[in-house]
Amino acid sequence: MARTSRWDPLRDLEALRQEMDKLFEDFGFGRARGPSSKAAFTPRAGRGGYPLLSLSGDKDNLYVEALAPGVDPETLELTVQHSTLRIAGEKQALSGDIKAEAYHRQERGAGRFARTVDLPAPVDTDKIRADYRNGMLLITLPKTEDAKPKQINVKVS
Repeated sequence: MARTSRWDPLRDLEALRQEMDKLFEDFGFGRARGPSSKAAFTPRAGRGGYPLLSLSGDKDNLYVEALAPGVDPETLELTVQHSTLRIAGEKQALSGDIKAEAYHRQERGAGRFARTVDLPAPVDTDKIRADYRNGMLLITLPKTEDAKPKQINVKVS
């Protein structure tokens, strides 16, 4: 008599999760495992990753406010290509003397990070301005003339 096994959806979901973790690790998006880890810095806060940010705009500019406390501003790299902004940098660990297995809880990540954001309008890359104050990265991205709204006069006949 043939033996049939019961379908276990939780086992299948766990196998899928492990495969997805491996896929992300193969592309360099590993999980931070402690201060000695060489994996990418990927905190779980927010949907988009690190740094957490807000993107707003007016008729002339786009504004990005990126929350990046503890990041050495000298490590920050900002690039704009087409309509994509890339923010990269490094957040140093507080203490290298603590072994990973000594932690009871570790929520503060450290290491390299990179985040890309699709911009809703083309920007003038020669006029971008970035400031870092009190853990906040403030980026002003002037829109190109073609991206700015144009007032159209209506002719009455």
